[in-house]
Amino acid sequence: MMAGVLGITDIWTYVLGTVAIILLPGPNSLFVLSTAARRGVGAGYRAAGGVFVGDGVLMFLSAAGVASLLQAYPPLFLVIKYAGAAYLGYVGLTMLRGAWRRWRTRNDPTAPRLIDAAEPAAMRSPFRKALVVSLLNPKAILFFISFFIQFVDPGYAWPALSFLLLGLIAQVTSALYLTMLIFAGTFLAAQFRQRRRLAAGATTGVAALFLGFSVKLATASV
Repeated sequence: MMAGVLGITDIWTYVLGTVAIILLPGPNSLFVLSTAARRGVGAGYRAAGGVFVGDGVLMFLSAAGVASLLQAYPPLFLVIKYAGAAYLGYVGLTMLRGAWRRWRTRNDPTAPRLIDAAEPAAMRSPFRKALVVSLLNPKAILFFISFFIQFVDPGYAWPALSFLLLGLIAQVTSALYLTMLIFAGTFLAAQFRQRRRLAAGATTGVAALFLGFSVKLATASV
């Protein structure tokens, strides 16, 4: 059996757990959805690419045994935690700024209808921003580290193969889910281009969620 050969203790439990966890709302999926809704399919996939790379880095760190490092050096976790909380707060505040600009121009027929026109230039790189959101999310770091380890047989001679298969399952599941969110966002994108009030209201809601994520991460513990 492949799972036994590759040193995975319970692959189906892992698959079900991975699906359940990926479906839970979080900064990564919310950012991809909002990006696709505001800027279209291409930008949505660029944001998804940032999530894939960020998740890949976290998976590598889990295989390298970073969990013990974070537990042995609590100040390192604090640095990651507060940096992640600060960045998510920055994303939320920037979205609020864009929503306010769209609201002010909601009745101006000469104002640009593109969402990008209301956003600062620094916020127009969905790949880079999604990558940073992923890498500075301490909850995600601790999840990947602890979750992966549970399904790898410590006595297996080539644990890298076990982590590779587990990571592939997680990435494929994530890709399918994010693709669904991206194409669901195309309908919202069409609505936002025609209704500035709707766009401003939706962006405000997403910004509030990011600020909530920021507070939650700032109060997280190992």
